[in-house]
Amino acid sequence: MTPPDYDSLLDDEVSAYIARSATYFPPGAVSLSIEEQRAVYDRMCAAFHAGRPEGVVVRDLVYGGVSCRLYEMATASEVTVVYYHGGGFVVGGLESHDDVCAEICARTGLRVVSVDYALAPEHPFPACYNDALAAYTGVREAFAGPILLMGDSAGGNLASGITHEVRPDGRVIGQVLIYPELGADRHKGSFVEHAHAPELTAADVVAYRVLRFGVADPPAGDTRYFPLQDKDLSGLPPTVVLTVECDPLASNGPAYRDAVRAAGGQAEWINGKGLVHGCLRARHCSARAGAFFDEIVGAVDALGHRRWPY
Repeated sequence: MTPPDYDSLLDDEVSAYIARSATYFPPGAVSLSIEEQRAVYDRMCAAFHAGRPEGVVVRDLVYGGVSCRLYEMATASEVTVVYYHGGGFVVGGLESHDDVCAEICARTGLRVVSVDYALAPEHPFPACYNDALAAYTGVREAFAGPILLMGDSAGGNLASGITHEVRPDGRVIGQVLIYPELGADRHKGSFVEHAHAPELTAADVVAYRVLRFGVADPPAGDTRYFPLQDKDLSGLPPTVVLTVECDPLASNGPAYRDAVRAAGGQAEWINGKGLVHGCLRARHCSARAGAFFDEIVGAVDALGHRRWPY
């Protein structure tokens, strides 16, 4: 297989974003100590933080025993978006995705709750999942309306896993998953084609899996680890999966979409051309990343207001 020509696939703005990102979070950062990884990741996220839009009221609260951050507009929303941040289950937290959650709240008018789940390796799987579920349960008890689950990368995995778990209660009206890790075959597709992609390599993915669970191969048949291991995907709410072209995780999009559709559900896959993993941070410095974020906001707005425009 001929390696992708990233000089051709990526435009100048995305390339500039990658170069700037590398000054904070260098390639191969997964080989650093856990403390160093978190420090460089936090510095990178702080450098790209775009501020919160006016009118968003923010409070740090606890739901289900888990630290969370609540974002609301002056007019109360019936719908609550529960957001699980990315970071390989190892880095990230309430600060890393603060401006992303604030912008989603401002642009959709929906209440957003960001979840600060436990991180590996100090808290190995299933600690992250248990916190994600506990936070969902706390939000469910605190607010009476419908719930939309979403997340990026590792957080997309958690959002989907919780959606599978709680579907019988009918409170979740949709899920929006951003370049998620869902368990697609790592021996073919994007995992092979984009094994050496900028920002996230296949080796990085495996390294994060080892940190999360202790071994590279996931537990067999455990939907909490990989939602695509679920033998029954029926009854899931409307689903939008958004991936990016230059990413070993891209094949999770069509794999999950097809599995949900095969089980009788509504699912759409959107793939951002010429973009890289983590490009949420590039939304204000790249037209392509900005358009990708528009797609994300559009999906949240549509599902949060019970529309299916796809």
